[in-house]
Amino acid sequence: MNDPNPYQAPDAALPPALPDTAGGEVLAGRGERLGAALIDGVISLATFLPVAALTGYFGKVMEAARSGVQVSFLATLGYGVLGMVIFLLVQGYPLAKSGQTWGKKLLWIRIADLDGGQPPFWRLIALRYLPTQAISLLPIVGGIYALVDALFIFRQDKRCLHDLIAGTRVVNVRR
Repeated sequence: MNDPNPYQAPDAALPPALPDTAGGEVLAGRGERLGAALIDGVISLATFLPVAALTGYFGKVMEAARSGVQVSFLATLGYGVLGMVIFLLVQGYPLAKSGQTWGKKLLWIRIADLDGGQPPFWRLIALRYLPTQAISLLPIVGGIYALVDALFIFRQDKRCLHDLIAGTRVVNVRR
């Protein structure tokens, strides 16, 4: 009865995981990151929805739905750009100053590069936020990307897909 188990997973040589500390700081917990994302989501909705209502976006969506078509990609792209501009107006200052959104600030976590330092503002926008925003505008692909991005948090190093793209991680702020 020493036959190998045919259902056993094969052994794999995995690269070493990143340590739970970066520059002496501890990685932020998944719950803290989720909480910060929820706070930032509420802030985004509170700032974008009035603008979308005042500019007629909801009317365009309702008209398209009644006629059985989708809102044009150009309109979706325009509102995506508008959403990014509003994001920069609301979150740009704390991101540039401390690598934190307002949600991260409230929960005492921040975005750090892999050495624990503060990544440059341009890298946060160009590599961490802009690709995610652009992909989210694509039908079907955007939803799949969002799901995969969120599920990456369950990796040992707690880095989401947008963290891997930008070369960042989220750490606790020393109090």
